[in-house]
Amino acid sequence: MKTYKLLGLIAAVVFTFVSCETDITDPAGIRDVFAVTKFTNVDPAIFIDGSLDEGFVQFTVNAEEGATFEDAYIVVSHNGTTQKKRLKDITSFPLVVKVTAVEAATALGMTVADIEVQDFFVFEVEVKIGGKIYRSNGALTSKVVCPFNPALAIGSYTAISGSWGVNGEVTITADPEDQYTVYVAGIPSLDGMPEDGSPLVMHINPKNFAVIADKTLLTSDYYGYDNLNFAGSGEYNSCDGSYQMMFAATVDQGSFGNQTFTFKRND
Repeated sequence: MKTYKLLGLIAAVVFTFVSCETDITDPAGIRDVFAVTKFTNVDPAIFIDGSLDEGFVQFTVNAEEGATFEDAYIVVSHNGTTQKKRLKDITSFPLVVKVTAVEAATALGMTVADIEVQDFFVFEVEVKIGGKIYRSNGALTSKVVCPFNPALAIGSYTAISGSWGVNGEVTITADPEDQYTVYVAGIPSLDGMPEDGSPLVMHINPKNFAVIADKTLLTSDYYGYDNLNFAGSGEYNSCDGSYQMMFAATVDQGSFGNQTFTFKRND
């Protein structure tokens, strides 16, 4: 029996963790004051390599009802740098905004030829109120990704998890009706447990390649505990076919907490 997992279950049941706050000065500017802005309805959220000349992201910028401002605009930065350039003016909220890869690159003194796979752009809103600049509490990060290849998202994989203590083979197959829904079989076998549940159901969001794993019963017996379920979220890498996931592992008696998993293709 994997004692550390059982101790993890006990700890998850018994202890409650409380976070504390410290005062941090945000070098990016004042945030979340008077006019709170946010991004919604993001579709798409990514740029596709190979079609950057026509590529774009689109979203809606919102602010608190009744907020007034002297100036408002969207800024863009590249690959996490502190250099932020004014990109588009905002005349009213809410506002639907479409930003092409060409526009983002040009604002930063680049061309699309300078953009590489795994690069990312960060879009934020700045609002001027009373002569001071306030930056949006949230930001939109848009990555440059490879095109989605259904054949790359399935096959034989190695499941690796230091927190769960496993390293072994699983199989990922696609739903015959939906190429963005995949099934992961073999997770209980990594622990030598019976596979009398279902393959783990995961959904790849084509808008941003985020992954949601439905709460799925994997095995009815896990070292004497009843009904091991996994559920969680993560990200699919369309360039190498890998998945980076965080699963909440639960049984009827309690929780083992969050477990990080990597599913890596066996090529």
